[in-house]
Amino acid sequence: MKIRRKMLVYFSGVTIMLLALTLLAVYFIFAEYREEDFQQRQKEKIQITLHFLTEFEEMNNQILDKIDLITLQDLYDEKLLIFDKNKKPIYASIDNTPIKYSDHILQKLSKKKPWFEGKEDLYDIVGVYVYKNGTEYYGIFKAYDTYGYSKLSFLSNLLLGTFLIISCIIIIVVFYLSKKISKPITEITNKITSFDINNSFHNIESIGNITEVEMLRDQFNVMMQRLNKSLSFQKSAIQHISHELKTPIAILVSNFDRIERETDGDKQKILLLEQKQNTKNLSEIIILLLEISKVESNQKLVKTNVSTDELVFDCVQELTILYPDFVFDIAFIDIEEEADLKLRANASLLKLLIMNMMLNAIQYSDTNSANIKLKKTVSFFEFIFENSGPTLSSSERDLMFHYYFRGKNSQNKKGFGLGLVFIYKICQIHQAKIEYSTPTKHTNLFKIQFPLS
Repeated sequence: MKIRRKMLVYFSGVTIMLLALTLLAVYFIFAEYREEDFQQRQKEKIQITLHFLTEFEEMNNQILDKIDLITLQDLYDEKLLIFDKNKKPIYASIDNTPIKYSDHILQKLSKKKPWFEGKEDLYDIVGVYVYKNGTEYYGIFKAYDTYGYSKLSFLSNLLLGTFLIISCIIIIVVFYLSKKISKPITEITNKITSFDINNSFHNIESIGNITEVEMLRDQFNVMMQRLNKSLSFQKSAIQHISHELKTPIAILVSNFDRIERETDGDKQKILLLEQKQNTKNLSEIIILLLEISKVESNQKLVKTNVSTDELVFDCVQELTILYPDFVFDIAFIDIEEEADLKLRANASLLKLLIMNMMLNAIQYSDTNSANIKLKKTVSFFEFIFENSGPTLSSSERDLMFHYYFRGKNSQNKKGFGLGLVFIYKICQIHQAKIEYSTPTKHTNLFKIQFPLS
């Protein structure tokens, strides 16, 4: 069921039901009041009649009949019976309205139970025991409350009309409000329905002044931005993987052809080392892409307490096999104990980051050495990679973390402009910051700060 219909059915249904119960309560309370008021009037008339009978003993029935005629306008369809202490009738009004169960009512009246009230169809019956001037009397009064029932009928019609009018107003108001409230949700639904994965998504602007709807809109925009990022990354990842696999495989095949044709043993060794390096690069890129894709697809990032020094030395040892002449000078700043070298991070991604930063230092260094510093501050754990070589211009720095960007210092260098992009991604995943600077005109310095929260 649509939310608009639910609001219309549930809210209007509950409201109309409460209204009906309230009006019914008013009707029954008034009906109870009418009955109590009418029976009180019946009791008063019995007492008045008894008063005349006891105070004026010489008064005959003709005088009482005259009184009945005078007061006949008070109660219509009435019958009054007065009995003495022996329960013998001493007076009966001139009406012809019968009282079928007068004996039964008289049996119920006594000194201990001086009051009886009942109903016979729409007639109210009142029985009264009265002790007056040392004598016991019994009175039974049956009457039809014409005025009371007419007022009750008028009240029921009034309440019914009120119920119908208010119910119509409630339905109209709820229909209008449900339409107004559901309109923004409908617009968001239409946006979702019309979303095309091949087209760029534009944020939904303000579509109402309802806080919950605005929150839903904001969260939807955030979700779509994340989806766009994910789709963009997925497309880029596919392109990257295909691009990265295509070129190294082509190089590998070409190198195999060259190795097959080469007869010089020394040149074959050089070709084999180049082949080994290309294979290593291909492996690193595939692993890096897979690890980043896991995180981008909202899989939980597993973090452990990683020994940063061990990762650095492992990477140095692995790279020494490929670059035996290159030396990394490793320094520790403000590290007082072994626990200061621990960092809460994903071990695989952190190792890939360190490895790629070292490869970047090797590739863009004009010497056979680079500096690596591990530093701990109050809020951050820092990796500092420094090498001597051509630097980037200020305009190139703005593009250094973009896909496929390669600066002027990368001329005649192998690569596809993806290393720093992946490093930047790993930093984002860990909420880390990466900064590039040039302390001197011929020095490249990368500082990566991991928060210690």
